[in-house]
Amino acid sequence: MTFEPRHDPEADSSRSDSPGRLKSLLEHIPFQGKNSRALLGVVAALLVGALAWLLLRDVILPTSSTKGGGGPVQPVKIATARIGEIKVFVSGLGSVTPIATVNVVTQINGVLTEVGFREGQLVKKGDFLAQIDPRPYEVLQAQYEGQLLRDQGLLDQARIDLARYQTLLKQNSIARQTEEDQVYLVKQYEGSVKTDRALIDAQKLNLIYCHIVSPVDARVGLRLVDPGNYVQVGGTNASIAVLTQLQPITVIFPVPEDDLPEIMPQVDAGVPMKVEIYDRANINKLAEGELLTADNEIDTTTGMVKLRARFDNRNNKLFPNQFVNAHLLTRTLHDVVVIPTAAVQRGAPGAYAYVVDADNKARVHVLSLGPTEGDLVQAASGLSVGDRVVVDGADRLRDGSPVKIPEAAVPGAGQSRGEEQRQPKAKAR
Repeated sequence: MTFEPRHDPEADSSRSDSPGRLKSLLEHIPFQGKNSRALLGVVAALLVGALAWLLLRDVILPTSSTKGGGGPVQPVKIATARIGEIKVFVSGLGSVTPIATVNVVTQINGVLTEVGFREGQLVKKGDFLAQIDPRPYEVLQAQYEGQLLRDQGLLDQARIDLARYQTLLKQNSIARQTEEDQVYLVKQYEGSVKTDRALIDAQKLNLIYCHIVSPVDARVGLRLVDPGNYVQVGGTNASIAVLTQLQPITVIFPVPEDDLPEIMPQVDAGVPMKVEIYDRANINKLAEGELLTADNEIDTTTGMVKLRARFDNRNNKLFPNQFVNAHLLTRTLHDVVVIPTAAVQRGAPGAYAYVVDADNKARVHVLSLGPTEGDLVQAASGLSVGDRVVVDGADRLRDGSPVKIPEAAVPGAGQSRGEEQRQPKAKAR
């Protein structure tokens, strides 16, 4: 409790006359004998103590106005404790993480003849990105197709000869070795034909690689190579562009391990858990999504576990590697007493609030607080529905101070701001 010094004219007069009284008193005290010096010291100490008491008593003792609630009437603003709901959030600073980031590289060697995208362009899966000169591979394909025709002809001839030799062998007209040699020759030609077909398929695949398309729906980054350059597999200029998937996108954020008992049962049961994303300053709401999963281990250095949430990101407000504030809704408290956080004071008794009674006097009520959401906090105990709590002007009040309520006083808890202006915070502990 803070005490204010009182101003008593009689006390001020007594303090001003104290030196004269001390002198007069000393003149009338007989100091005789060998103990006079000791007696003088005792008397002086008593007088100094009395003087100190006179000077400090108004500071040490509370005034009647402090005890009785007197003093000037203080104007205050109030809010009314009401029944409401509090959403309990677990919060963490996270970063936006794409589901897929693709480094588009060439899979064949050749001259880059065309780039079909603009930097920063949003592309769909299958959209054209770049073209590599296909002519060398078209020539090879034609060559292998001609080789296949030749080998196929040799195979057909060998098979006819084999059938003839098998007939002659049954008639004992040729040696068995001749027939067996022809069998092996047919197998050789069959192998050649398969090789030719594989070479043709390889060139067809290379021609597909010459026409580079997007593998995912994504945003194209900066161009890494210009048309006219010779691109080579594994070379320094093999990368053409980097694609980053933006829709959907995820946010990874850590939460304390103490919150896992409240989170994991819902994750394991497949219960959808809402996640709200705010900007780095924790002011502007960017997106709403759902929790996907939790990591499989706790970081022993921080005692935190990582969570991943998914967002549609239709408005593209979430950008890869952006720092954001994630708020995971774990539960909602219904039908609880709520008051503005501005009404909560803190001091020697802990958390308390000034409640204006029927006589318009401020009374101290010690509170037990629950979770906080935006500018509202749950009053678990210490208040009843309808209590008028001071939200502005409490710094000038004492227990029992008379107050007056202007007409523009706050009508009720949480009514001074719209629900859309609330900003979730981590649950109070």
